[in-house]
Amino acid sequence: MTSLDRGKEPVASFGVHLSLHPPAEQFALVRRVEELGFDSVWTGDHVAFHNPLYESLTLLAAYAPITRRIKLGVAVYLLALRSPAVAAKITATLDVLSEGRLIFGVGVGGENPKEFEVCGVPHTERGARVTESIEVVRALWRDTPATFHGRFSRFEGVSIDPKPVQKLPPLWIGGRSDAALARAGRQGDGWVSYVVQPERYAQSLDKIREAAHAAGRSLDGFTAAHLAFVTVGRDWERAKTTWVDVLSKRYAQDFAPLAKKYGIIGTPEQCAEQLAAFRDAGCEYFLVSAIGDPRDEREQLETIASEILPRFRAR
Repeated sequence: MTSLDRGKEPVASFGVHLSLHPPAEQFALVRRVEELGFDSVWTGDHVAFHNPLYESLTLLAAYAPITRRIKLGVAVYLLALRSPAVAAKITATLDVLSEGRLIFGVGVGGENPKEFEVCGVPHTERGARVTESIEVVRALWRDTPATFHGRFSRFEGVSIDPKPVQKLPPLWIGGRSDAALARAGRQGDGWVSYVVQPERYAQSLDKIREAAHAAGRSLDGFTAAHLAFVTVGRDWERAKTTWVDVLSKRYAQDFAPLAKKYGIIGTPEQCAEQLAAFRDAGCEYFLVSAIGDPRDEREQLETIASEILPRFRAR
């Protein structure tokens, strides 16, 4: 019996990871996401990328006054590319402006070394910088004044105000490498995976638990999330064609061999079944990225909201 068969309680939260649109369309779409009952809206983050992207925290700040309920998340912010003090200041401001709705997902990145070059950050230091910067950001969110002595950041008696509305906004760790999983266990309030299969997802959660145990941390309140690339269509084959075409252009590589392994593809029933496999592997929170022509994104989200979400939320 799957979670879909039991149907006795909500079994997952759903956020939407939006693609890029002209401003008026972007804002209209995020308003509709809230109306449709999704729990959060998300953006990705790059300074330089294969395709145009808005700066992530600037975009979320633009969402704050036009939404009321949904959480505002970034998955994931490439923290190594920025000064952690500046990141702490921006995110604290964003949490205040949104009245406590920020979810701060961070990651290492690195697939595009030129991005590190243009930011003046050594590519080989990215993991160490993120690990330390997480602690810097939290210290500046929390302490008045804050003091920190690390490899990359050193300061005495510095305060960043105003503080976040949330004493410590949830900080989720993105990634699928062993280093990312260990970081999630040692430092994260949550974890976001991508391009993994349910079996590996469950194994990854075990590694996170092991890292948390070794660090003497409790995972009470920890959120296990998954960035799901979803294409809903009339049938699996047509949905697959769309999925492969869009993601191959987005990431400048051939996604055809990855569709069957990593795609959430097909009819609403087929997509729900594939999502349920992740739910049964331990996923509590889906970040849905509707893969298709941007002009069809709203229609895709309407279908997901009406035909997939109720299967996970019905009592």
